[in-house]
Amino acid sequence: MRRLLLLVGTIVLVDMTFYAAITPLLPDYADRYGLSTSQAGLLGAAYAAGTLIAALPSGLLAVRWGPRRTVLLGLALMAVASLGFAFGRTVLLLDATRFLQGVGGACSYAGGMGWLLSSTAPERRGETIGAAMVAGVVGILLGPVLGTLARALGPEVPFASIAVIGVVLMAVAMRTPLALAGAEAGAGLAGARVRDAWRTRRVRGGMAFVLLPALAFGAMNVLTPLELDRLGAGGLLVGAVYLVAAAIEAAVQLVVGRASDRHGRVLFLRVSLAGSCLCMLLLTLPGSVVALVPAIVLSFVVVGSLYTPAMALLSDGAAAAGLAQGMAFALVNLVWAGGQVVGAVAGSGIADAWSEAVTWLLLAALLGGALAVLTVARRAPVATA
Repeated sequence: MRRLLLLVGTIVLVDMTFYAAITPLLPDYADRYGLSTSQAGLLGAAYAAGTLIAALPSGLLAVRWGPRRTVLLGLALMAVASLGFAFGRTVLLLDATRFLQGVGGACSYAGGMGWLLSSTAPERRGETIGAAMVAGVVGILLGPVLGTLARALGPEVPFASIAVIGVVLMAVAMRTPLALAGAEAGAGLAGARVRDAWRTRRVRGGMAFVLLPALAFGAMNVLTPLELDRLGAGGLLVGAVYLVAAAIEAAVQLVVGRASDRHGRVLFLRVSLAGSCLCMLLLTLPGSVVALVPAIVLSFVVVGSLYTPAMALLSDGAAAAGLAQGMAFALVNLVWAGGQVVGAVAGSGIADAWSEAVTWLLLAALLGGALAVLTVARRAPVATA
């Protein structure tokens, strides 16, 4: 189990490193290619768009082919995409390679998390998801470092290195035992099981609570680095801000996962929703780098704390409905990617048309509304998960 957790965690870490590396690079690419805020949003959202398109197919592959083959496909696509991004010299090629990376990430995540959670006891799902999320957050922590290096030294060596690591991980995955994942073969393919899972309040609730932070992160990943750049922050400071935010978030994820196993998922969802709403309001206030930096760090940590209990809630509901965990995390991919795309594109579009403050106010209203619905429905089955 530890070997499998290490493998899946490393895959998630590397993929998220590549994903998050765009953050400090976005202002540079916007200047180099003359991108508007909306066009920068499209580049930022290309990864999530690939994940969105591949979300359900990757879940079906994880069940039909098995988790290991799906992981291998995802790693191969990631390696190709990283090489393309390393040597791409047009916006179209950069968009295309980010999209391809998103497809690979969908396969790696559905296969890897399905593989991992089918080998995990139900009472430890939150802790296991939290551990995987820590790996993802560490990747998000390292991503800005990689992006800052690529901004200073050029993208060739940093991103080509990701391709080499992907090949090494393929070799490790081929030698890792399937453990309990083989028991999932053929499960969850019937449309009836997907429909049964969709009728489960925990599955619908888990999907909704994965969607909300994805919307917020989609907007924050585009707008906050651009705002820092406009206020005069250099590339090193931009990278440092997200480094600190991810470091704190990594510590929070495992604690939240373990606590949600013991005390229930919804308690932590309520606290995170309330805090996230306040953080969106906080982002409307700063007008200087000194004020904006702590607002960004706090927002990334608090909004990110929604993910672990939300995913655990969805995983619990899928297991109760007899749906394979690979398909459960295909649903996670679907709503996460959809939220990232809409958050990045709509958030930047609203900022172009009106102001960034309008984007943050709309997100605050959405998060506050979700908290109100969850509070009113506290006696429903989803609230007792």
